[in-house]
This record gives sequence, structure tokens and C-alpha cells, in this order.
Amino acid sequence: MLKFQFRKKERHFILGILLCCSMLLSGCGGKSLSVMDTQLKSAQDNQQSDFGKTYQLEPVSKDICVIPTEQSTTATDEAISAKAALLINETENTLIFAKNVYTKQYPASVSKIVTALLALEEGHLEDMVTVSREAAGITEPGAKLCGFQEGDKISMEDLLYCLLVYSGNDAAIAIAEHISGSVDSFAEQMNRRMAELGVFKTHFTNPHGLHEKKHYTTAYDLYLVFHELLKYKEFRQIIQTTSYTAKWTDGAGEEHTLSMTSSEAFLNGSATVPDGIQVEGGKSGTTINAGSCMILLTQDEEEKEYISVILKAPSSTEACTQMSHLLGYIQADSVEGNDS
Repeated sequence: MLKFQFRKKERHFILGILLCCSMLLSGCGGKSLSVMDTQLKSAQDNQQSDFGKTYQLEPVSKDICVIPTEQSTTATDEAISAKAALLINETENTLIFAKNVYTKQYPASVSKIVTALLALEEGHLEDMVTVSREAAGITEPGAKLCGFQEGDKISMEDLLYCLLVYSGNDAAIAIAEHISGSVDSFAEQMNRRMAELGVFKTHFTNPHGLHEKKHYTTAYDLYLVFHELLKYKEFRQIIQTTSYTAKWTDGAGEEHTLSMTSSEAFLNGSATVPDGIQVEGGKSGTTINAGSCMILLTQDEEEKEYISVILKAPSSTEACTQMSHLLGYIQADSVEGNDS
């Protein structure tokens, strides 16, 4: 019997083709074929986008919530002024709230969840990563940095904590260069992986989310990435971490440490959620152009999981306030589920 060995990215592509051929989409509410036709038309309509190159592939996993375009903008709630918002019952793959979920937005540091996905898929936690001059040389004002110097050596595991808990932009570049050799090559790999996941309105140009005009995504596409990441217990552990100390050595062999507290407001106690809701973790980010953005994993009292997204809120405070309000819909969803 012949045996064939495939690299991870080749397996992803082959799996995508097989799943597309199977046509086993299960959408929110069970509208599979009509949903697929609707989303394909949206993708085709988007092909001439002036935002830059995008990939037109359908969501191919049978365990996701697929949202028809007619349901993607209909939710109205004056308390949610963010440009886009999404709440999905992850346990049951059902839609609860959707506002402009297919509208392109700048994602700021929420982009780092894609970097984390590739790190977990293509790297190993025990990998030792050498920090380059580019990774150590970010000069953009306001960019959050771990303080690495060229030649520092740090494990991939510690880099992931620096990326997701501390939100270090230098950590993002170090991961990108280790996985793909350069930031540009990594951005190409990010976009290929997004295509394999079935996103069709996303294009990334860097691993950290510092503003670039052609670096954009949608609330729904971020949901697809987060959904995929939840398959990794390592990711779940990292995003629920409230404090951590990363260690690395410099070129002379001297040890350095960075003690960090989670930058996520719902984990560090600076924001609260409705009664009966527990935050498991997430990622947030803010730039002038992106506004304040956030994606969260939460759980209700019945241990059902939910993924929620807020994009382009006017401030970090407003992002938290509006996210908390959005999570209030979980209580109504739980009551409706118990009545059915």
C-alpha cells in the first residue's frame, strides 16, 4: 500500500477541497444550500473590491454557523454603536446577534489571533526563536513592545503569551519570521490560510495589526478564525491567563524576564459582564483607524460557549460597555432554549 506524506498547509488545502466537494454546510437555522448560494454571490460581488486582494472561498466546515446575507445586517440596537457586532452560540452553532458582519473593518491587534493560529499549526511550543533586527526595531508611536533586542532567544510558548496576553507587536514579528522567514511571506501564508478556512473578505499585510490600508477583515471572518483556534487547548489556556512571566536570554546568555498582566479588560477586572456569564478569554486591540475592537469567548451557566465580536467602537471603554450589553443577549437565548 502506498503512503503519501503531506505538509500541514497541503493537508489544509486538500481538506478544504474535500469538504467543498461534500457540500455538507450546516448553517444557522439549517439553511445550507441557500446560504451557500447567498454567500457565493456575496463573494463574487466582492471580487472587484478596491480594498485589495481577497480570496473567494466558502466556509467549508460543517460545524460552523453560516449567516445568510439577509441576516447579516438586520440587528438593530441603539446601545451598540460599533460599526460591526456579532454574537454566536458556539456550542449549538446558532446566530444570536449580527450587525454588519460582512462589512470590512480594520482589526487592530485582534489580527494577532491569526498569527497565533499559524504558530500553533506550523510551529512547536518548544521551538527556540531568535529575535531579528526587524522584530526588535519597531518604532511606530504607541506600539506595545516586549522590549526584545536583536539576537535574543525565546521559546515559541513564551512568545505566544507575549503575543496574546501582553499583545507585544515585536512578538508577532518574531513569530512571523520564525514560521515563514519574513513578514511579507508570513502575510501571504496568513491569506492562504484564511482562504482555506473559507473567509472571503479578509486580507492581511502584517502579523500584528498595526495600521495598513490593505490590512482588513470582517466580524464573521474573525469568528471563523477564533472557532478554529478553540480546537487548541494551548490557545484556550493562554487566552484565559491573567498573569504570566516570560523568560528569554540575550546574545551573551544573560536571562531577561517580562512579568505581564492580561491586557483584556474582562480578565483583568476593569470591565464586567452580565450575571451568569463567565469570560473565558479573548483578544482586543485599538488603533486610530480601527477604533476599538474585541473578540471574546464566554460561557453561560449551562456551560454553553459563545463567541462575540465588536469592531470599531469609538473607544476602549465603549467597546467594553457595548460588549457587555451584547453579552446580555445570551440570557435571552438561554431562556428561549429552555422554553423550547
